[in-house]
Amino acid sequence: MARKPPQSRASREHPPVHPRRPSAEQAAGLEIYDTTLRDGAQAEDVSFSADDKVLIAQKLDDLGVHFIEGGWPGANPKDIEFFRMIKTIPLKHAEVIAFGSTRKASNTAGKDPNLRGLLAAETKTITLFGKTWSLHVTDALGISLTKNLELIADSIAYLHDKGRRVFYDAEHFFDGYKTNPEYALSTIRKAAEAGAERVILCDTNGGTMPWEIREICQVVQRECRVPLGIHAHNDCEMAVANSLVAIDTGILQVQGTINGIGERCGNANLCSIIPNLELKMKRRVLSDRLSHLKDVSGYVTEIANLMPNKHQPYVGDAAFAHKGGVHIHAVLKNSATYEHIDPARVGNRQRMLISDYGGRSGLLDKIEAYGIKLTKDHTKVDELIHALKDRESQGYQFEGAEGSFELLMRKVMGSHKPSFQLLGFRVIAEKKQDDGTPLSEATVMVKVGEAVEHTAAVGAGPVNALDHALRKALEKFYPQLQEVKLLDYKVRVLAANKGTESRVRVLIESGDHKDKWGTVGVSENIIEATWQALADSIEYKLLAAD
Repeated sequence: MARKPPQSRASREHPPVHPRRPSAEQAAGLEIYDTTLRDGAQAEDVSFSADDKVLIAQKLDDLGVHFIEGGWPGANPKDIEFFRMIKTIPLKHAEVIAFGSTRKASNTAGKDPNLRGLLAAETKTITLFGKTWSLHVTDALGISLTKNLELIADSIAYLHDKGRRVFYDAEHFFDGYKTNPEYALSTIRKAAEAGAERVILCDTNGGTMPWEIREICQVVQRECRVPLGIHAHNDCEMAVANSLVAIDTGILQVQGTINGIGERCGNANLCSIIPNLELKMKRRVLSDRLSHLKDVSGYVTEIANLMPNKHQPYVGDAAFAHKGGVHIHAVLKNSATYEHIDPARVGNRQRMLISDYGGRSGLLDKIEAYGIKLTKDHTKVDELIHALKDRESQGYQFEGAEGSFELLMRKVMGSHKPSFQLLGFRVIAEKKQDDGTPLSEATVMVKVGEAVEHTAAVGAGPVNALDHALRKALEKFYPQLQEVKLLDYKVRVLAANKGTESRVRVLIESGDHKDKWGTVGVSENIIEATWQALADSIEYKLLAAD
């Protein structure tokens, strides 16, 4: 049985009550506080420039979040530049907030550089964090518990007297409460007395369980006279659950990041919290902009230069993708059989994956999506199923390569007319010295109609050289290929039991100014597999242009 958190004197005198359901007015007043630009930027492999942060802030404003935490202006020049730039950008829905810490013990509030930096950012609201856990006060700051209360009160009162609205982040609150409940509560009482308009309870280490969150939030709501917020980290995979449980007890503000990016295991994921609030808990927070969610998720992923998590709930590409034949057959009759919401509500879409698990129904649906009508017992369906299973037995995968699938389908149907014919290619990789840069050169000979084109090109590696040579050969016949860019390139060893002779699968994602598509190649020779995927990519582009 789980150990319950320690109780304060107040909680012993007033036992926990059942969670109260907020009224419609309270529900409408829920605040979405995004900290992607500050807490999210602390994630490994993430680095936002000031320009990046401005672009993301505008996207978050379009989504309709209420507050955008822009960064810590006292900590680095990049955040100072962001606050300077964002002043010139009109926002429709969101308020930008500066973030920083309480004053240092050795400074007065008026002479503390951090507090001065926060004022210089010129935001209407400032979020200030302070120590709540006695362990941090004594071991990290090296001051007395009484002195820490003084820092909290002085800092908030100073900013409040300067005309700023103050939100107080009670750092490590839940760990602090479980260790010393009376002291943890005294810190947030001090914050409220000094003028904080929100007190945010932070599960900074991400180690608190939902049942602990519920009980502690109920206690704090009786002890604190200002509205509360929740800021959860995801170290136990509980950040979303903890945030929703806190809201269910009556918490007003929820903090998180887009896609859950953040330090260590990340923050509470707003891409899950927001649709759960709106669609599951029936609490509207975005004023009919929920359908923008997937777009914002992808935008932040792109700006952060991260790989998309296709399995992310609600906004991932696989969130409403179906592969099993039984699933596809049922979904085609009624999408509710295997989809908990209409994907369009969050800006996503239903997908039927092409594989040998998909069955005849899924394949027919996919064929029809390309404008081809066939009956279930048509001989071409059997031919396509046989071709698909044969390719997959060789290691081809069409789930991320629908461009190659459409070409395969049209070849089986007899409707595909190749745009060019390969007569041959050669790739040379040469390195002359240990510390020298390798040289890669590719030669390609193709036939377009009756014309033969023979070209050569160099590149940053053999794949890049081959790509350049092929484009060089074809662009004089098909100038639209100049629009195509190679967006992603992946190599997977299919069976490593043959060592360097093993078969590999190459997946390529290409795109132009309005679309993107995937293609695949398989061979024991990585260059041959790459050629297959590159050739399919170009064929697909030319097919779409017809």
